[in-house]
Amino acid sequence: MAIDILVPTLGESVTEATLAKWFKAVGDTVAADEPLAELETDKVSLEVNAPAAGVLMEIRVPEGTDVGLGAVLGVLEEGTAASATVPTPTPATELVPAPVPPPAGSGTVDIAVPALGESVTEATVAKWFKTVGDAVGADEPLVELETDKVSVEVNAPTAGKLASIAATAGTEVSIGAVLGTLQASAGAPPPAPALAAPPPATPPSPTSATAAAAPASSSVPMSPAVRKLIEDNDLDPAKIAGTGKGGRLTKGDVMAAIKAGTAKVLRSAPATATAAPAPLLPVTELPPRMDDPREERVRMTKLRKIIASRLKEAQNTAAMLTTWNEVDMGAAMELRAEYKDQFEKKHGVRLGFMSFFIRAACIGLKEWPAVNAEIYGDELIYKNYYNIGVAVGTPQGLVVPVIKDADQMRFAEIEGSISDFGHRARDGKLGMDEMMGGTFTISNGGVFGSLNSMPILNVPQSAILGMHTIQKRPVAVGNEVVIRPMMYLALSYDHRIVDGREAVSFLVRMKECIEDPQRIMLDV
Repeated sequence: MAIDILVPTLGESVTEATLAKWFKAVGDTVAADEPLAELETDKVSLEVNAPAAGVLMEIRVPEGTDVGLGAVLGVLEEGTAASATVPTPTPATELVPAPVPPPAGSGTVDIAVPALGESVTEATVAKWFKTVGDAVGADEPLVELETDKVSVEVNAPTAGKLASIAATAGTEVSIGAVLGTLQASAGAPPPAPALAAPPPATPPSPTSATAAAAPASSSVPMSPAVRKLIEDNDLDPAKIAGTGKGGRLTKGDVMAAIKAGTAKVLRSAPATATAAPAPLLPVTELPPRMDDPREERVRMTKLRKIIASRLKEAQNTAAMLTTWNEVDMGAAMELRAEYKDQFEKKHGVRLGFMSFFIRAACIGLKEWPAVNAEIYGDELIYKNYYNIGVAVGTPQGLVVPVIKDADQMRFAEIEGSISDFGHRARDGKLGMDEMMGGTFTISNGGVFGSLNSMPILNVPQSAILGMHTIQKRPVAVGNEVVIRPMMYLALSYDHRIVDGREAVSFLVRMKECIEDPQRIMLDV
């Protein structure tokens, strides 16, 4: 029985992907759930697995083609290879053997920058895992690349020995750039056959100098993702041969043009109406600066640039205001001290204070929904779910992994998620889907000793809570002055959607829950 291989659900708000590569060729036998193809979105890469065991009969979508949800990628004949008849491949999916890496002593294999995700064309070499002369196995990680979204590992295309490093740590590289070379081992298996694209269409000739310098006005068909890639790299689509259906430009076509450098817009032509993408940081004329031998200049990483851009965006967009309160941590500390050993023994994770605050925040957010909302155009979106982002500081910069549906999780589940996120964040192993979908953020500057601060919004969220260090201070309890462990809480909020009454009341509700933890347990 023939079974269609379909594009699966791609994630929140993602409706389009690019087929990056096929792991199998027409006629190959596959097992159930075995990876068949890899799709790339603007967020992450994901594999499409075989819906059943059988033989790959047809490939309908070549590599580099943009596809939508539910599109048919190919056809699988359920059963064994002996019972299946493989049709002759169509020209669009004709198999062409990929170049075979030369054996040791006769040549080398380039280690190239892979596709980095939709709209991402550059990366920074973060670190090499191997040095020149080291032996490597096939698919063994060689180097880590850092983009403005996530870190990506580049694996060895074949077994062999690292012959050279062309791009050292800190170097910015583009898609297809050569990072180094690998001396292939004798008898190393060749890469799997690749799919050949249809014969390239004859590129349309521009009729004037103005047309040659106006990519936005071109009639070449393209998707929004491809258009953005063209504009970001200052390319003329009329100079790129489209291999998609009806001459449509694909992501692979544009990447090939970027690598070849043949489609750059001629700056001698008149300026067009197409606006250049906004820079990550304000571009200003810098005054001359004398170098000092005691100073060190280091280029900002892409992650640091994007952090700077988003923080500035929050200040420029939101009507940001901060309100403070203080909370007596005595009851929470006593509860933690009494049960922490039993908690860790039973659940295998330490009991911290963050789980108290996350559960208290969920209670407050349910009572004051504006604090859990966002502005979208001229509409207010109230979210009846509670995804709490927890800010984590890493050597590369601040990241905010999200605990989904935190209101439905037990203390142990929350603490386990926080511990896991913290370890993987410092190792650069978090996925993009784990840092998306947050409705409210908590930042704990107290772990670094901060007494007070004004946290900046994590747009498009309407509020962020800042926790601070616990400090013993004299406070009035009844008619007596006593020493109590106190913590300042700061709530920064978007005054366009959250009124002062709502912000203050939310913070007071959190104070009540932390000072009397039984309220959290009983949800009162």
